[in-house]
Amino acid sequence: MNAEFAVELLKSLMFQSVLLAAPCLLAAMIIGLGISLFQAVTTISEQTLSFVPKALGVLGVLIVVLPWMLRTLIEFTTAIIQKMPQMVQ
Repeated sequence: MNAEFAVELLKSLMFQSVLLAAPCLLAAMIIGLGISLFQAVTTISEQTLSFVPKALGVLGVLIVVLPWMLRTLIEFTTAIIQKMPQMVQ
């Protein structure tokens, strides 16, 4: 395996990990921002008020995008397995 191939492999691995984590992280960020604004307006500082909606929101997003995430992960794994003969050269 040459250096260019290894760099390309690591680059695609990092891109896939960011791509797969983005929907959950964006959902948590948007829900957290909304709850923070609500807490600032109403001066409620309950800690569980921020955790429960975020957990439910991330769970909902996971349920919706899980088929896409699995398909993407399977395609990436298949591509890596097909590139294995090039790795040993």
